[in-house]
Amino acid sequence: MNKVHVKTGDTVVILSGKDKGKKGKVLEVSPKEGKVIVEGLNIATKHVKPRRQGEQGGIVEAEAAMYASKVQAVCPKCGKPTRVAHKFLEDGTKVRVCKNADCGEEF
Repeated sequence: MNKVHVKTGDTVVILSGKDKGKKGKVLEVSPKEGKVIVEGLNIATKHVKPRRQGEQGGIVEAEAAMYASKVQAVCPKCGKPTRVAHKFLEDGTKVRVCKNADCGEEF
């Protein structure tokens, strides 16, 4: 069982590669592979062959999966990239917390 530090719907910033510094929303997480798909980033071109009569073929651009270690979560309150900490509340529920010194907000 592999764990990934980001969840679907999180806003993340890309740490390395051609899209370094750009922000986007996580569309899909694959913990088994340790990869994520970020909306509008890491675009790859794919050559598609028409499968049915009258269907259009050509070159399609789509988001490609990237390793989760290349992205870092962005805190919704302070807007800065942060590592994700975990904290237990009084009722026993586990929440994710911003690790920035001046923030500490739950998300």
